[in-house]
Amino acid sequence: MPEHAYGWIVAQIGSGAKVMAARSLHGGESPWWIDLMTSGGSAVTVVFRSLSSRINPEMIATNAAALAIAEQYDLPAPRLLGADLTGQSVGAPATLETVVPGTGWPVECSAELLRAAGAAMARVHAIRMKPSPVLPFRPRPIVIDDFATERRLGRMPTTPLLTHADERLRAEPVPTAVSDVFVHGDLWPGNTVVAGKSVRGLIDWKLAGVGSPGVDLGELRKQVAIVYGQDAPRFVLEGWERATDTRALDISYWDATAALNTSTEYNGPESAARRDEFLSRAIAQL
Repeated sequence: MPEHAYGWIVAQIGSGAKVMAARSLHGGESPWWIDLMTSGGSAVTVVFRSLSSRINPEMIATNAAALAIAEQYDLPAPRLLGADLTGQSVGAPATLETVVPGTGWPVECSAELLRAAGAAMARVHAIRMKPSPVLPFRPRPIVIDDFATERRLGRMPTTPLLTHADERLRAEPVPTAVSDVFVHGDLWPGNTVVAGKSVRGLIDWKLAGVGSPGVDLGELRKQVAIVYGQDAPRFVLEGWERATDTRALDISYWDATAALNTSTEYNGPESAARRDEFLSRAIAQL
């Protein structure tokens, strides 16, 4: 972590804090997990985000704006402690945020936890808003990737299923019934902190914005189908629909959109096969 960032971090915490340790949360790059000690002997842990090979200034600004919305509406998310969006103090755009206590997802996942994830997502989608420069419109999850287009242009190998699914999806009208809600934009188990069968917080908001609830629903449903099996997505949907007391719209469209926004080989043959099964089910229901 840049040495000149330490002074800014300490200034945001105050109380004569001292940095005790820092470790990267992603391959030697940002974000960084920072352990501090106040002058009174209290331990404080924070997350420092700045530029990296995967994080640009726009993402830093989006993360800060999203965390401000999360605090305003009391969403389960980190709280923003400081932001230097111009980089005047840190040397590059940066934010500092609290750590949500909890753990990662278990090896075997209960229906209760999957429903809780759907319900946590529903709290985000309850917020209606217009796009802005820092929280723009999001037509798909993980908007920085567009693997379907890469395959279409011949920049990435494809398969008969992926080609057929892409053609089938493009023939469908883009759903517009609900497209003005707050979305996380990269909702997967790795960005969800849990405790037992409950969700403690949603983290890493750098791709947040405005769009359809399906942007997040499709992505999380795809992810849990790959990790936990093809029955898992229905519990996520149940949790969301119970929390909102509404029926999710165009879910097959958004499931297919999420599945197509993966690399062809994905994370190996087993994950790709599970992705393909999830995609096939979605296309069959369009």
